[in-house]
Amino acid sequence: MKPVSVLICLFAAVTTFAQEIVQLPMGNTKGIVWAGAEKEYYSPIWYTQVVTNVSVPTMQVFRPSMEHNTGTAVIVAPGGGLYALSINSEGNDVAKWLNKKGITAFVLKYRLVPTGEDGVAEITQLSMSDPDKIREEVAKVIPISIQDGLNAIAHVRKNASEYGVNPEKIGFMGFSASGAVTMGVGYNYSEENKPNFLVPVYPWTDAMPVQDPKPDAPPMIIICATDDPLRLAKGSVALYKSMLDAKKSVALHMYAKGGHGFGMRKQGLPSDHWIERFYEWSVAQGITQPKP
Repeated sequence: MKPVSVLICLFAAVTTFAQEIVQLPMGNTKGIVWAGAEKEYYSPIWYTQVVTNVSVPTMQVFRPSMEHNTGTAVIVAPGGGLYALSINSEGNDVAKWLNKKGITAFVLKYRLVPTGEDGVAEITQLSMSDPDKIREEVAKVIPISIQDGLNAIAHVRKNASEYGVNPEKIGFMGFSASGAVTMGVGYNYSEENKPNFLVPVYPWTDAMPVQDPKPDAPPMIIICATDDPLRLAKGSVALYKSMLDAKKSVALHMYAKGGHGFGMRKQGLPSDHWIERFYEWSVAQGITQPKP
């Protein structure tokens, strides 16, 4: 192969795999200090790839093919107890699935509790020795994490034409701790950063207690499993009931089995297909209009 051809191929490969990263506003950190850089590694405790010690909020953009673009957008916030982000099974893998359905996805790295070399090991140890410390640290950072979520929505809406999305079809999806962030987004939005739909997946309602929805609350679909070992099913039902009692548009998929943190992992259970149920709901709601 000629040298010029080699260079062209290398350029094409780099272009294909280049990540499109957006940095979001920092705002007030309320005295929280992070030491060291953000870390990404495989956690042998959680058996998955994680990101920890996030101090700078960013989003990675995942675009569908132009011919399949529906104009719908979803900001995907991975969970991890606000000590880590399960970046693949609750982030990148979700985004890639949505792309296949013509939905533009933005995987959000919101700010987390400051941690050292292994944030997963830290939260695991604290869960056994000092769970009150986890709640204390989470309470400090969750308002900032919620603001990151709101800033993400505002950014996508402001740049909707650049991303090829409808500014009135921007949703927010979060898992576990980021399900709490999703709820916080739903309780604290303004006109510029209002989500058009919300998708809390096994939301951690201890970190964000259920409240009465706002008068103009957007549609919501809640996903959870009855056998969640963190006992999040009850909170999901309470969240559903709060929307139902306020006569807001809401759906609940409560699987008998699935455990916690299933995300895009396959367990050979009906809960493996939760994201398909989300997609069907989005079509029924008129949020997504499928393209051939």
